Amino acid sequence: MKRLQIKTAQNVDINFTMAHVGQRLLAFILDNVVKFAYLYFVVQFFNFQLIESSFNKDQWTLKAIDVLIFLPITFYSLYSEILLNGQTIGKKILKIKVINMDGFKPSITDYVIRWFLRVIDFNLFSLILIYIVSLGLDTKYELLLVVFLIGKLIGFLLIIFTKKNQRFGDIMANTVVISLKDEAKFSDTILETITDTYKPVYPAVIRLSDNDARIIKETFKTAIKLNDYKTLIKLRSKIIEVTEIKSTHQNDKEFIDVVLKDYNYYTQNM
Repeated sequence: MKRLQIKTAQNVDINFTMAHVGQRLLAFILDNVVKFAYLYFVVQFFNFQLIESSFNKDQWTLKAIDVLIFLPITFYSLYSEILLNGQTIGKKILKIKVINMDGFKPSITDYVIRWFLRVIDFNLFSLILIYIVSLGLDTKYELLLVVFLIGKLIGFLLIIFTKKNQRFGDIMANTVVISLKDEAKFSDTILETITDTYKPVYPAVIRLSDNDARIIKETFKTAIKLNDYKTLIKLRSKIIEVTEIKSTHQNDKEFIDVVLKDYNYYTQNM
Protein backbone atom coordinates (compact mmCIF):
# COMPACT_ATOMS: atom_id res chain seq x y z
CA MET A 1 0.00 0.00 0.00
CA LYS A 2 1.41 3.38 -1.05
CA ARG A 3 2.23 6.04 1.55
CA LEU A 4 2.68 9.80 1.36
CA GLN A 5 5.37 11.45 3.51
CA ILE A 6 5.01 15.11 4.43
CA LYS A 7 7.71 17.11 6.25
CA THR A 8 6.32 19.75 8.61
CA ALA A 9 7.90 23.12 9.34
CA GLN A 10 9.47 21.53 12.44
CA ASN A 11 11.11 18.84 10.24
CA VAL A 12 8.73 16.18 11.54
CA ASP A 13 7.87 13.52 8.97
CA ILE A 14 4.18 12.59 8.81
CA ASN A 15 3.12 9.50 6.86
CA PHE A 16 -0.30 9.05 5.33
CA THR A 17 -1.67 5.84 3.84
CA MET A 18 -2.93 6.53 0.33
CA ALA A 19 -6.45 5.39 -0.55
CA HIS A 20 -6.07 2.63 -3.16
CA VAL A 21 -8.11 2.32 -6.34
CA GLY A 22 -10.45 -0.28 -4.81
CA GLN A 23 -11.50 2.09 -2.01
CA ARG A 24 -12.00 4.96 -4.42
CA LEU A 25 -13.93 2.80 -6.88
CA LEU A 26 -16.27 1.56 -4.15
CA ALA A 27 -16.75 5.13 -2.88
CA PHE A 28 -17.52 6.17 -6.49
CA ILE A 29 -20.13 3.39 -6.75
CA LEU A 30 -21.74 4.36 -3.42
CA ASP A 31 -21.92 8.00 -4.51
CA ASN A 32 -23.65 6.94 -7.73
CA VAL A 33 -26.13 4.91 -5.67
CA VAL A 34 -26.93 8.13 -3.79
CA LYS A 35 -27.45 9.95 -7.11
CA PHE A 36 -29.73 7.24 -8.50
CA ALA A 37 -31.68 7.18 -5.23
CA TYR A 38 -32.23 10.93 -5.60
CA LEU A 39 -33.46 10.47 -9.18
CA TYR A 40 -35.76 7.63 -8.10
CA PHE A 41 -37.22 9.84 -5.37
CA VAL A 42 -37.80 12.69 -7.82
CA VAL A 43 -39.48 10.42 -10.40
CA GLN A 44 -41.69 8.74 -7.78
CA PHE A 45 -42.86 11.82 -5.91
CA PHE A 46 -43.15 14.48 -8.62
CA ASN A 47 -46.04 14.58 -11.09
CA PHE A 48 -44.17 15.30 -14.32
CA GLN A 49 -47.28 14.85 -16.46
CA LEU A 50 -48.94 17.67 -14.55
CA ILE A 51 -45.86 19.86 -15.03
CA GLU A 52 -45.67 19.13 -18.76
CA SER A 53 -49.39 19.79 -19.24
CA SER A 54 -49.08 23.07 -17.36
CA PHE A 55 -46.11 24.31 -19.40
CA ASN A 56 -46.54 22.37 -22.68
CA LYS A 57 -46.17 25.54 -24.72
CA ASP A 58 -43.37 26.98 -22.63
CA GLN A 59 -40.33 24.88 -23.56
CA TRP A 60 -37.93 27.23 -21.78
CA THR A 61 -39.69 26.64 -18.46
CA LEU A 62 -39.57 22.87 -19.00
CA LYS A 63 -35.84 23.06 -19.76
CA ALA A 64 -35.29 25.17 -16.64
CA ILE A 65 -37.10 22.56 -14.53
CA ASP A 66 -34.90 19.81 -16.03
CA VAL A 67 -31.79 21.82 -15.15
CA LEU A 68 -32.98 22.38 -11.57
CA ILE A 69 -33.69 18.66 -11.13
CA PHE A 70 -30.20 17.64 -12.29
CA LEU A 71 -28.27 20.39 -10.46
CA PRO A 72 -27.90 18.37 -7.20
CA ILE A 73 -26.39 15.47 -9.19
CA THR A 74 -24.16 17.66 -11.35
CA PHE A 75 -22.56 19.42 -8.38
CA TYR A 76 -22.85 16.51 -5.90
CA SER A 77 -19.12 15.78 -5.46
CA LEU A 78 -18.25 19.50 -5.30
CA TYR A 79 -20.63 20.58 -2.56
CA SER A 80 -20.24 17.29 -0.68
CA GLU A 81 -16.45 17.63 -0.42
CA ILE A 82 -16.73 21.29 0.60
CA LEU A 83 -19.42 20.69 3.24
CA LEU A 84 -18.00 17.40 4.54
CA ASN A 85 -14.36 18.57 4.66
CA GLY A 86 -12.98 16.52 1.78
CA GLN A 87 -15.49 13.70 1.81
CA THR A 88 -18.56 12.62 -0.13
CA ILE A 89 -21.02 10.15 1.40
CA GLY A 90 -19.14 7.33 -0.33
CA LYS A 91 -15.76 8.55 0.93
CA LYS A 92 -17.15 8.94 4.45
CA ILE A 93 -18.40 5.34 4.48
CA LEU A 94 -15.04 4.07 3.13
CA LYS A 95 -13.13 6.33 5.57
CA ILE A 96 -11.10 8.13 2.92
CA LYS A 97 -10.60 11.85 2.54
CA VAL A 98 -9.19 14.51 0.20
CA ILE A 99 -6.29 16.61 1.53
CA ASN A 100 -3.77 18.81 -0.23
CA MET A 101 -0.14 17.83 -0.64
CA ASP A 102 0.87 19.82 2.45
CA GLY A 103 -1.41 17.75 4.67
CA PHE A 104 -4.04 20.45 5.16
CA LYS A 105 -7.63 20.96 4.07
CA PRO A 106 -7.86 21.88 0.35
CA SER A 107 -9.19 25.31 -0.55
CA ILE A 108 -12.53 25.76 -2.31
CA THR A 109 -10.55 26.46 -5.49
CA ASP A 110 -8.87 23.05 -5.13
CA TYR A 111 -12.25 21.37 -4.79
CA VAL A 112 -13.58 23.23 -7.85
CA ILE A 113 -10.57 22.13 -9.93
CA ARG A 114 -11.04 18.47 -8.86
CA TRP A 115 -14.75 18.63 -9.69
CA PHE A 116 -14.36 20.40 -13.03
CA LEU A 117 -11.63 18.05 -14.27
CA ARG A 118 -13.85 15.02 -13.74
CA VAL A 119 -14.82 15.74 -17.33
CA ILE A 120 -11.34 14.52 -18.34
CA ASP A 121 -11.04 11.75 -15.76
CA PHE A 122 -14.40 10.15 -16.48
CA ASN A 123 -16.09 11.81 -19.46
CA LEU A 124 -13.50 13.05 -21.97
CA PHE A 125 -13.82 10.13 -24.36
CA SER A 126 -17.57 10.08 -23.81
CA LEU A 127 -17.72 13.66 -25.07
CA ILE A 128 -15.62 12.67 -28.07
CA LEU A 129 -18.06 9.81 -28.67
CA ILE A 130 -21.02 12.20 -28.61
CA TYR A 131 -19.21 14.48 -31.07
CA ILE A 132 -18.48 11.58 -33.45
CA VAL A 133 -22.10 10.44 -33.34
CA SER A 134 -23.34 14.01 -33.92
CA LEU A 135 -21.26 14.17 -37.11
CA GLY A 136 -23.04 11.07 -38.38
CA LEU A 137 -19.75 9.41 -39.31
CA ASP A 138 -19.83 5.79 -40.42
CA THR A 139 -17.99 4.35 -37.43
CA LYS A 140 -18.18 0.77 -36.13
CA TYR A 141 -20.26 0.42 -33.00
CA GLU A 142 -17.55 -1.74 -31.41
CA LEU A 143 -15.06 1.11 -31.71
CA LEU A 144 -17.55 3.58 -30.23
CA LEU A 145 -18.12 1.24 -27.28
CA VAL A 146 -14.35 0.99 -26.67
CA VAL A 147 -14.04 4.79 -26.79
CA PHE A 148 -16.89 5.12 -24.28
CA LEU A 149 -15.39 2.56 -21.86
CA ILE A 150 -11.92 4.12 -22.04
CA GLY A 151 -13.49 7.49 -21.22
CA LYS A 152 -15.07 6.09 -18.08
CA LEU A 153 -11.89 4.30 -16.97
CA ILE A 154 -9.21 6.91 -17.62
CA GLY A 155 -9.46 8.39 -14.09
CA PHE A 156 -9.12 4.97 -12.47
CA LEU A 157 -6.19 4.05 -14.74
CA LEU A 158 -4.39 7.21 -13.61
CA ILE A 159 -5.05 6.29 -9.96
CA ILE A 160 -3.50 2.87 -10.55
CA PHE A 161 -0.40 4.00 -12.44
CA THR A 162 0.48 7.38 -10.89
CA LYS A 163 2.97 7.48 -8.03
CA LYS A 164 0.57 9.10 -5.57
CA ASN A 165 -2.67 7.45 -6.74
CA GLN A 166 -3.86 10.70 -8.31
CA ARG A 167 -6.36 11.17 -11.08
CA PHE A 168 -5.87 14.17 -13.40
CA GLY A 169 -8.07 16.38 -11.20
CA ASP A 170 -5.91 15.54 -8.17
CA ILE A 171 -2.70 16.33 -10.04
CA MET A 172 -3.92 19.75 -11.17
CA ALA A 173 -5.45 20.61 -7.76
CA ASN A 174 -2.36 19.34 -5.89
CA THR A 175 -4.51 17.00 -3.80
CA VAL A 176 -4.39 13.35 -2.76
CA VAL A 177 -6.93 10.97 -1.25
CA ILE A 178 -5.82 9.33 1.99
CA SER A 179 -7.18 6.62 4.26
CA LEU A 180 -8.39 7.77 7.66
CA LYS A 181 -7.96 4.30 9.14
CA ASP A 182 -4.39 5.24 10.04
CA GLU A 183 -5.62 7.61 12.75
CA ALA A 184 -2.36 7.68 14.70
CA LYS A 185 -0.53 9.28 11.80
CA PHE A 186 -3.45 11.57 10.95
CA SER A 187 -3.44 12.96 14.50
CA ASP A 188 0.11 14.22 13.97
CA THR A 189 -1.20 17.07 11.77
CA ILE A 190 -2.78 20.29 13.02
CA LEU A 191 -6.20 18.81 12.20
CA GLU A 192 -8.53 18.22 15.15
CA THR A 193 -11.68 16.13 15.26
CA ILE A 194 -14.65 18.45 15.71
CA THR A 195 -18.33 17.64 15.37
CA ASP A 196 -20.79 19.41 13.06
CA THR A 197 -22.48 20.91 16.14
CA TYR A 198 -19.25 22.27 17.63
CA LYS A 199 -19.52 25.88 18.83
CA PRO A 200 -16.26 27.88 18.96
CA VAL A 201 -15.39 30.01 21.98
CA TYR A 202 -12.44 32.16 20.91
CA PRO A 203 -12.76 33.88 17.48
CA ALA A 204 -9.37 35.56 18.03
CA VAL A 205 -7.60 32.24 17.31
CA ILE A 206 -7.61 33.25 13.62
CA ARG A 207 -4.61 35.45 14.50
CA LEU A 208 -2.60 32.24 14.71
CA SER A 209 -0.92 30.75 11.64
CA ASP A 210 -0.83 27.09 10.62
CA ASN A 211 2.76 27.02 11.84
CA ASP A 212 1.67 28.44 15.23
CA ALA A 213 -1.05 25.78 15.49
CA ARG A 214 1.44 23.00 14.70
CA ILE A 215 3.87 24.20 17.38
CA ILE A 216 1.07 24.56 19.93
CA LYS A 217 -0.29 21.09 19.24
CA GLU A 218 3.11 19.36 19.31
CA THR A 219 4.12 21.16 22.53
CA PHE A 220 0.70 20.49 24.09
CA LYS A 221 0.82 16.75 23.31
CA THR A 222 4.34 16.43 24.71
CA ALA A 223 3.50 18.39 27.88
CA ILE A 224 0.37 16.29 28.52
CA LYS A 225 2.34 13.08 28.02
CA LEU A 226 5.04 14.16 30.49
CA ASN A 227 2.65 15.90 32.92
CA ASP A 228 4.71 19.05 32.35
CA TYR A 229 2.40 21.66 33.89
CA LYS A 230 4.99 24.46 33.74
CA THR A 231 5.13 24.15 29.96
CA LEU A 232 1.31 24.22 29.79
CA ILE A 233 1.28 27.47 31.80
CA LYS A 234 3.92 29.04 29.52
CA LEU A 235 2.07 27.81 26.40
CA ARG A 236 -1.21 29.28 27.63
CA SER A 237 0.48 32.62 28.38
CA LYS A 238 2.07 32.74 24.92
CA ILE A 239 -1.26 31.98 23.19
CA ILE A 240 -2.98 34.77 25.15
CA GLU A 241 -0.12 37.15 24.35
CA VAL A 242 -0.31 36.49 20.59
CA THR A 243 -4.09 36.32 20.20
CA GLU A 244 -5.14 38.70 23.01
CA ILE A 245 -7.79 36.17 23.99
CA LYS A 246 -9.67 36.74 27.24
CA SER A 247 -9.76 33.22 28.58
CA THR A 248 -12.95 31.82 30.11
CA HIS A 249 -11.21 28.57 31.08
CA GLN A 250 -9.33 28.30 34.37
CA ASN A 251 -7.73 24.97 33.44
CA ASP A 252 -4.68 25.29 31.14
CA LYS A 253 -5.30 21.93 29.45
CA GLU A 254 -8.94 22.69 28.66
CA PHE A 255 -8.05 26.17 27.39
CA ILE A 256 -5.37 24.96 24.95
CA ASP A 257 -7.56 22.09 23.77
CA VAL A 258 -10.39 24.53 22.97
CA VAL A 259 -7.98 26.90 21.21
CA LEU A 260 -6.83 24.09 18.89
CA LYS A 261 -10.41 23.02 18.15
CA ASP A 262 -11.49 26.63 17.56
CA TYR A 263 -8.58 27.15 15.17
CA ASN A 264 -9.64 24.10 13.17
CA TYR A 265 -13.27 25.24 13.20
CA TYR A 266 -12.52 28.69 11.81
CA THR A 267 -9.91 27.57 9.25
CA GLN A 268 -12.19 24.81 7.96
CA ASN A 269 -15.26 27.04 7.67
CA MET A 270 -13.79 30.28 6.35
